[in-house]
Amino acid sequence: MTTAPEQLRGAGLRVTEPRLAIHAALLAHPHSTAAALIDYIAANASAAGISKQGVYNVLDDLAAAGMVRRIEPAGSAARFELRVGDNHHHLVCRICGRTEDVDCAVGEAPCLVPVSNSGFVLDEAEVVWWGRCADCAALTSTLSTSRSATPVEPIDSSNGTTAPTQEARV
Repeated sequence: MTTAPEQLRGAGLRVTEPRLAIHAALLAHPHSTAAALIDYIAANASAAGISKQGVYNVLDDLAAAGMVRRIEPAGSAARFELRVGDNHHHLVCRICGRTEDVDCAVGEAPCLVPVSNSGFVLDEAEVVWWGRCADCAALTSTLSTSRSATPVEPIDSSNGTTAPTQEARV
């Protein structure tokens, strides 16, 4: 496996501390939002001088260079991952936002074929499966069987804070 500096150089990018810090953060926390990366970098004192706008700029640069993939599940902030160049999809928990990679059963893109392509030349299909992760399914199952249970507010996995309820997202 190549190192982050080698990957940056191979993509035609300069090796900078902010780029290395974001690469390391994504390696440790795939599927992170920009806000979560900002918090992670600040908490770990990596690239201490990088601004919020700097994080967004680096993410844009890395995505444009093909080093980072931006995924945008409906109703969620964009998430970023280092897994690029393959045809994989995602599982997203409706309650906590946990996101996991899932390999495509077909292999090459596009893995789905529409009834009509309306003249488009198709090159990719982005699939997101929605549901509840095992932890949230167990929690909601426990809560639904308890008469005294109070509703649980979803947790934003990107920063550990309470996420807006479904009603608040509308």
